[in-house]
This record gives sequence, C-alpha cells and structure tokens, in this order.
Amino acid sequence: MATYRLTVEYDGTRFHGWQEQQNARSIAGEIKRAIRELAPLVEFGGAGRTDAGVHALAQCAHLRLGRSVEPERFRGELNELLPSDIHVLSLVPVGNSFHARHSAVSRSYLYQISRRRTAFAKRFVWWVKRPLRTDLMASAASLLPGRHDFALFSERPQDQPSTEVVLESAQVEDFGSLVVIRLVASHFLWKMARRIVGVLVRIGAGEMSAAELKKLLEPSNPDAVLAGRPAEWTAPPSGLFLERIAYEGDPPLPPLRPAVPVEEEAEAGRRTP
Repeated sequence: MATYRLTVEYDGTRFHGWQEQQNARSIAGEIKRAIRELAPLVEFGGAGRTDAGVHALAQCAHLRLGRSVEPERFRGELNELLPSDIHVLSLVPVGNSFHARHSAVSRSYLYQISRRRTAFAKRFVWWVKRPLRTDLMASAASLLPGRHDFALFSERPQDQPSTEVVLESAQVEDFGSLVVIRLVASHFLWKMARRIVGVLVRIGAGEMSAAELKKLLEPSNPDAVLAGRPAEWTAPPSGLFLERIAYEGDPPLPPLRPAVPVEEEAEAGRRTP
C-alpha cells in the first residue's frame, strides 16, 4: 500500500459539501470517482467536512492506493478527470501512519464579507448592506481566543462528544470593499465558524455588544438566552473558505489577505475598457 497527502482547492458552489453522498454531488465523491479510474483505491479521507456551498483554498486528504504512483504524473492525470471547480494542488508521498484528520494540529478558516454588491465575486462573499465598524468587530474577536464552550454556536451540540474548543486566534481586517475574518482552532464544531461570523457582523452593525458575545460563550449562564441564539444569525456558506489544515512541521500561516479580492467601486469604475 502507498500513502499520499493530497491538497486540493475547490469552489463549493455547485456541490453538496465535501462528504460523499449517495444522491448528491460532493467534492470527495468527485475525487474518489476520478481516482478509481487511475489506480486501485484503498482509502480516501479528508481532514474535515465542509458544508454545501463552502469553498477550500487548501483542504487536505490522505490517499491510500494499492500500488505506488509517480506523484506529479498522477496529479496531472487526476486533474484532467476532475471538474474545473476542483483542482489538486499537490500529491506528496507520506508514511502509512499519516491520517488527514487525526494527524492535523490546527485548522484555519477565512470568511469574506463584501461591503458592496459585486457581479463577479457573488459566490465568494456575503454582501452585508448595513454599515460595519470593523474596530468593534476586531475588539469582540479578541475575546474569542482560548478555551470556551461553543455549544450555542454549534448545530446539534448534543451529538458532539464535547462542545469545548480551543480557539487559537481570531482576526478581523479591513480591505476596503471587503472585511476578512480568519479563525484558527484545533477543530471546529458544525457551523461554528459561520455563527461566529454572524455574531461579529451583528456587533459591527451596532445590533449587539461584545458583552453579549461573552455571555454566549457561557451557555450555562441563563442570561445567554436573552442575547439570542447564534443560529438565527448564521452567515451564509458563500463567504467561507477552509484556508489550511496544518500538520507538524508545516510553516506558519501567511499574513491575512482576501481569498478573492473585490475592488472598491470607484477603482473598478475607472478601469479603461
């Protein structure tokens, strides 16, 4: 058996998430179908699942084949068989003990909020029409790092072995037409990232305070209910990108920047035809 670490980027708009499903198109399903045309597939597993409509800049998976392959040639052949919105970035031989999910040490997500209507980046942003104060959002985000109970930020928390998560960092930066949020953690609960973004947007719009966010991180506190349920404010999947899965020995994350830039309207309007 030969094992490889596969890194893939995808536009999740046309897919029903990463996880293979019987009656819907999925990222993993398309990749496995292509692999089976080229080599005997023993096992294929991703580092984590992304929901329908969520994108990835660098999702990782382990690939175990019944025979060895030449990585670059196999990667090229695989990309020829995949739809245009899924692309394998790298295929690297690793030890058979490598497991994409269990070997990962952290995961990072980016979320893009657009301040303006955009014809070209619609699939990759959440257009928020209300004015947003990024200073308030960044201040609230500074409360998130550390170990917290994110039960109120999770879909079906009762299905989780634990709703406590160590959030390593939370950044909010202004890029003109875009507000970009980066969240880094050991792992994420289902819909946790999108619900954090939804709460930060409410804070940036002046509809909620940082003090109310603190209450939501203490779900046993009865006052948390008074602040509302984050499920009501879940950000849409279109603006969310799985940025990277990190493993021991990987380099640090680069400086935060947009995944899909959106120009200011005035700059776009000055472009020469």
